Amino acid sequence: MRKSLALLAILACLGTGCAEATRVEAPQAAAASVAAQGLYADADKWLCLPGRKDTCDQDLTTTVVSADGTLTREMFDPAADQPIDCFYIYPTLSLDQSGNADWNEGPEEGRVIHQQLARFADVCKVYAPKYRQITMLGVSGRSGESVADLYRVAIADVKEAWNHYLANYNNGRGVILIGHSQGSRMLVNLIEDEIDGKPVQARIIAAYLNGTSVVVPEGRDIGGTFKSMPLCRSADQTQCIVAYRSFRADNGPVNDYAATQRPGMEIACVNPAAPGGGKAMLHSYLTTDALMGGPTPRFVTDGRAIETPFASVPGLLSGECVSNEAGQYLAISINADPSDPRTDDITGDIYTDGKLNPAMGLHLIDINLVMGNLLDLARSQTRAYRASR
Repeated sequence: MRKSLALLAILACLGTGCAEATRVEAPQAAAASVAAQGLYADADKWLCLPGRKDTCDQDLTTTVVSADGTLTREMFDPAADQPIDCFYIYPTLSLDQSGNADWNEGPEEGRVIHQQLARFADVCKVYAPKYRQITMLGVSGRSGESVADLYRVAIADVKEAWNHYLANYNNGRGVILIGHSQGSRMLVNLIEDEIDGKPVQARIIAAYLNGTSVVVPEGRDIGGTFKSMPLCRSADQTQCIVAYRSFRADNGPVNDYAATQRPGMEIACVNPAAPGGGKAMLHSYLTTDALMGGPTPRFVTDGRAIETPFASVPGLLSGECVSNEAGQYLAISINADPSDPRTDDITGDIYTDGKLNPAMGLHLIDINLVMGNLLDLARSQTRAYRASR
């Protein structure tokens, strides 16, 4: 039990703040070596690239479960030519028996692309590099290598992928950065070292750093983690940051990790459904599969089966950025009416040895909860970005 809790604590650390304390610089020699190899010239080093059939081409059909119990199907048919790009780094998922993942794509990569990225093809050309992330074994400390050493390998890959993308694919287009958990921490490091305050920042429409902690001075939207990129506070603001951690409204975070150990700083929260603040309805795309040891989701109380990979429940979920002694977070409320035939609960919590782990909140579905809102935000920010060019 203690080993499982330790593993989740380190996963939480990578996803929600401790990476600030363990962040390391990729050695210049190692970075130069990676660049010389031209790793990302190999198309097999990418999970998703525009113009080909790959991991991003999955069934995104959704059952919309209305408040009166009506079930309707929503198909996914994105436009062929999008005006911007998205660059995505995935979360901790590798089950490889080594500290860093290998280059082989497994079912876990396919699942997370399905849940977190494929739907963005409706707003952007999607680029998703593989990288030698810190594996489940690596973050547990049982690989025999330090997390800092493993991090150096992973971040060097992410930086090489980004620079290859800029040199070979971007062609001056606007780009949205998207990450989750370890992927978001990698993007934080990438922004700090390669983007923040540099000319390429002008191409950044926004960075969606889902399921992680970004630190700002108390009461401010800029400073702290990033020097010149503020939090997004309107749907038409660009070159800005969306960051949040999602928890049930009645069960907020219990740990501040390392993110609030700096005097005068606080963990930021930007609600993708209402960047300016306040409570807003969430446009969720929830998985219909069981997640990481949790129960199978149930969306209607009369036993009818949902036969699509996703379900949408308009009007059922809302979110608001609030705070407790452990920092700000996105509080998720379930607005179940007694006459509503839909579920009065959702799944997405992490279970440890069969028991609910409250410290992690709704981390597994950070993006699912606000997927539709992120897409709407991306469309609005794209319009603003293109109008400013």
